[in-house]
Amino acid sequence: MKFLENAPRFLFFTGKGGVGKTSIACAAAIRLAEAGRGVLLVSTDPASNVGQVFGISIGNKITAVDAVPRLSALEIDPEAAAQAYRDRIVGPVRGKLPEAVVKGIEEQLSGACTTEIAAFDEFTALLTDTEITSAYDHIVFDTAPTGHTIRLLQLPVAWSGFLEAGKGDASCLGPLAGLEKQRTQYSAAVRALADGQRTRLVLVARAQNSALREAARAPMASWPRSALPSNS
Repeated sequence: MKFLENAPRFLFFTGKGGVGKTSIACAAAIRLAEAGRGVLLVSTDPASNVGQVFGISIGNKITAVDAVPRLSALEIDPEAAAQAYRDRIVGPVRGKLPEAVVKGIEEQLSGACTTEIAAFDEFTALLTDTEITSAYDHIVFDTAPTGHTIRLLQLPVAWSGFLEAGKGDASCLGPLAGLEKQRTQYSAAVRALADGQRTRLVLVARAQNSALREAARAPMASWPRSALPSNS
């Protein structure tokens, strides 16, 4: 496991579906914890089975893995994140604006755009929120198959540019109200992903042509150069 030598704070494990990303990510997290490091293992896969690996229920909250001292885990749940996001946006105006206006905002926040943004907010917080990052020496990301992960890793750059350009349409007016407040967080996430001293991408593959081809394409062809760690 040479990829754990001088391990940075953030480690991402990605690759084609079914190649063993979860197993490798869990093993890496355990190895780091056994070395005396505080570790948070995060699954960004909507179909996460990290909880099954450890035989515990994890879900969308940081949960201690009792069997492994110094290890905690989190499974990002896009739907739970979206509901919390909606509550955060709508809560302050409920009772202050006409009910029809509130319902209109809720409708704007009911689509896939909001679900993506909400899950993305949780992801970027793990890279930038000092209250979270200071509690752990390493945050290990067990990601979804490559395509989903590429989209996730592109988002800090994409949304930062989106905000700078002032783009948007009616379907995103609700989410944009929240996005504007996250400008600093997204910029910090871009810097974290681009910093080879803080971030390492580990490509997991089997000795199969399709898996190796996908692993070879993933970082160079699809991840924005502005967010490509120098030692990936």
